[in-house]
Amino acid sequence: MAYTAIYDACVLFPAPLRDLLLQLATTGLFRARWTARIQQEWIGALLERRKDLTPEQLDRTRAMMEAAVPDCLITGYEPLEAAVELPDPDDRHVLAAAIRGQAAVIVTSNLKDFPAEHLARWDIEAQHPDEFIRHAFDLHPGAVVASVRTCRLRLKNPPMTAGDLLDVYLQLGLTSTVAALQEMVETI
Repeated sequence: MAYTAIYDACVLFPAPLRDLLLQLATTGLFRARWTARIQQEWIGALLERRKDLTPEQLDRTRAMMEAAVPDCLITGYEPLEAAVELPDPDDRHVLAAAIRGQAAVIVTSNLKDFPAEHLARWDIEAQHPDEFIRHAFDLHPGAVVASVRTCRLRLKNPPMTAGDLLDVYLQLGLTSTVAALQEMVETI
């Protein structure tokens, strides 16, 4: 069985990154998981920032995510929260879910919130999405390129060229990933 990755709310917040991470989750390269609480976090943050979106729209997105990635929701992690230590107690639920879900990695942009010394006890690593996606690319470049292409072809309003999408990924901090994808831009 492929290794398990927990997606933190911060990587699900930006739509282009969420779309790519979910598309990658459908490849079978790894098992992507999260919790209902993680879903609530990114949805709540997005509703605060984007007044043009409605809870119903994002609930539809949530439902589509859960349908696209079978068995993505981790439950029963709550009793573990008290047993874990992190600099920010509000992040303990993510580590507890990673432990419960037997994850090898937490994909997060907030690496400072998941110090290695706190995760080592559980044999879990925190990775920035750029590192996570780049590792996937290094192991299975064709699957990652196909996933990026699928994401690009879904964009209709407005449509994007491969270069435009890579620029978006660059703005999201995926510098290593974009550098690798640049060499295959004609297939994206």
